[in-house]
Formats: sequence, C-alpha cells, structure tokens
Amino acid sequence: MSASPVTRDEARPAGLGGGGPAPAALPPALPPAAAPAPAPATVFDEAQRQQQLDSMKRRASGLLVLATFIFLGTRFFESRYPWLGYIRATAEAAMVGGLADWFAVTALFRHPLGIPIPHTAIIPARKDRVGRSLGAFVQRNFLSRDVVAGRLRSINVAQHLARWVSEPANARTIARHAATAVAGGAHMLRDEDVQQLIGGAVASRVRRTEVAPLLGKLLSVLTAGNRHQELLDQAIRLTARAVTENRNVLRDKIEQESPWWVPSMVDDKIHTKLVTGIENTLRDVRDDPKHPLRVRFDAALNDFIEKLHSSPEVIARAEAIKEDILNSAVVHRFSSSLWGDAKDALVRYAEKPDGHAPEAIERALTSFGSAVLADEALMEKIDNWVLEIALMLLERYQNEVSSLISQTVNSWDPDATSRRIELAIGRDLQFIRINGTLVGGLAGLIIYTLSSLF
Repeated sequence: MSASPVTRDEARPAGLGGGGPAPAALPPALPPAAAPAPAPATVFDEAQRQQQLDSMKRRASGLLVLATFIFLGTRFFESRYPWLGYIRATAEAAMVGGLADWFAVTALFRHPLGIPIPHTAIIPARKDRVGRSLGAFVQRNFLSRDVVAGRLRSINVAQHLARWVSEPANARTIARHAATAVAGGAHMLRDEDVQQLIGGAVASRVRRTEVAPLLGKLLSVLTAGNRHQELLDQAIRLTARAVTENRNVLRDKIEQESPWWVPSMVDDKIHTKLVTGIENTLRDVRDDPKHPLRVRFDAALNDFIEKLHSSPEVIARAEAIKEDILNSAVVHRFSSSLWGDAKDALVRYAEKPDGHAPEAIERALTSFGSAVLADEALMEKIDNWVLEIALMLLERYQNEVSSLISQTVNSWDPDATSRRIELAIGRDLQFIRINGTLVGGLAGLIIYTLSSLF
C-alpha cells in the first residue's frame, strides 16, 4: 500500500472481472508545478503490477466464462446424453463458486457492477477505521516498551558505534561532514552578529565573575609552600644583575643630578656607597631566610590576599580595572578575531579536507571510540543512556505516531486508495476466484454423484 496521498479525481469504475482496459497511470496528488515527477522505477513498478493484475483477472474471468459455456452446452444436450449431468452439475457449481468469489473480491474494493449493495466497497467505506486500526497495531506491536528495549539491548549500540567511530576513516568522515555543515552555516551568518554575540557572551561571563576573590585564590595557590619566596629570590637576582650591568648608567645619572659645584670625587663616593649598599642589601636578603624584608614581603602579600577576599574597596577597585579592560579596544579586537579565525579554519578544512592532517576532532573521536571499546562498564552506561533516551522519546511520541498513521490514511481519497491496495494485493486475490471456481465445481460434482447414488 503506497503511503502517498491520492485524490478522488484518480478514481474511475472498473468492469466486471477485470475485463475492461487497464486503468491509466495514477497522477500525483499535488499540482504538477508543486509535486515532483514520479520516479521511473515507481512508474514501472505500478505499470508492471497493473499488467499482472489484469492478466490474473482475465484468467479468473475466463475460467468463469468457460464454466458458463460448459453449463449451457451440457444443459442443452443433457436430455439426450444423461451422463452429461455430471459435467453440467460440475459447471453449474463452478459458476456459483466463481460468481460468489468474484462478488467477495470485488466487494472489497468497489460496488459490484456499480450497484450500491450494502456491505460492499469495504475498503473505501472503512478506510478511516483501517487507518485507526493500523495505527493502533503499529503502536501496540512495534512501539511498545518491551519490543524497543529488547531490540536495543540485543544490538549493542555502544559497541557498534564505538567500533565504527574508532576507525580513522570514519572519524575523518564525521569531522569533514561536521566541518562542511558548520562552514555552510557560517557563510549564512553575518560576521558582525556573531562577533557581537561572542564578545557579549565573553564579557557577560567575565562580568558575572568577581575578579578580586579569583585573584586571591590564585595568589594563595602561588604562595603555598613558600613558593612566593622563590619568586622573591629570582627578583633579587635580577635586580642585582641589573645594578651590576648598569653601574656606569647610575654613575652618569648621579653626576647629572648633582649640582655643578659638587666635585666629581664626591659623586664617585656617592655612587660607590649607593651601589655597594644596594648590593649588600640584596645579598643579605638573598642569604637570610628570616630577613626583615622577607618578613615584610610575606606580611604585605598575605594582607593583600586577605583584602582581595574581604575588602570592599579592593574588590571595587579590581572590578573597575576589569571593566576598563573589557571596554578596551584590544579586547574587542580579540573577541572579533576569534570568530574570524575559526571561520577561516572551517572553510579551509571544508574546501580542502585532503590537504589537512587529522584534526583534534578526528583524534578525539577515534580516542573516544577506542576508550569505549576497552571499557565494558562505559559501554553498558552508554547502552543504558541510549535506551533511556529511546524509551523517553517512545513514551512521548508513540501516540503521535499512531495518530500520524491514522490521519495520513484518513487524508487519502477512498476510491484511489482502494485501487492502490488492489494493485498491491489484487493479483493474489484473483487466485481466490480461480480456487472458488474449481472447488465449487468439485463440490457440485460430489453432491450430484451422491444424489444420483442415493
């Protein structure tokens, strides 16, 4: 039975026993401008089915006509040749059986001889009920929880999916199709809109996060285990090297800043004292773990960390700095470049996938598939997730599936639907007519023989 809707204009009455000409090919349901042309294979299949149906109708009708002629001939000569009574009885019963089965088969699809006899044209008249019954049958026997759950458990969805995805060629195919789809969608989007969306999303997320407590946590991690003292040692070494490498610069600076009347010898002594004092101080701090400068550094850093967590003034100042950074042109250019770079990469990969090495998404897919295959517990979890999702969708939409089948059948034109069904099963039903004629004749022969003997 075809699932495509049909219109009442397709229907036309058929002759007794299929002796009339074959019906024309069925036109599409929609206007030609809106409906696609039927596929050649479909047209050929319907034409072939129509030929087979017409051929079987001619055979069944020919057998009935043959029985009629035999009955008339034997009836005429039976008085002269009594033994023809057996043949006449056989032909008579064959006529009755053939006519009865012709009526039964024809009544399924149309009114016999066009006469609106009650309980005929069953399929056109009961089409809506058939649709409801078919929808209920599918829902009850194909969309039940037990059937779906049993089927999903038996096919091991996670194992098959993981094995398929773990193949590099398949993972590359998924990545390419995904890149092509995303690249196609990217071409349809305005860059300004996407850049504004990305920038707004990033800025919104950052604005919702207080930077001061976050910075405080970061400094707490850095200072754990006195790691900040290592940073101080490194700073001391850098400062000492800078002083050593810039002695002449310091000497020239002192000479420039001192009054003209101060002798150069005094400038030299000041320079020597200054450089020596700095070097000695840095050496003392470096060599003494409990130097007062280290103690003050610890106290100042701990106090700053505490203020980052609890001081409203420090928190407000950090938020102000964060807002200034978010509003800067550099951040706007960075957020805009994210979309541009991503779009360019997608387009390049989609246009020339063979020219690129396996990307992260491909490696991630193959790694995921291999990990799932190696972990039976994970496969079981995935199977359970698939089962839960399928059963959830089943419970939500199984009534809609039944309703869809019922409404689809209801929308079909009764006469054209009947003819479509006849094309599908009518050839087999003609064997009922043939068998009815033969079995009726055999029954007539047996009854006539028994009546003659007794």
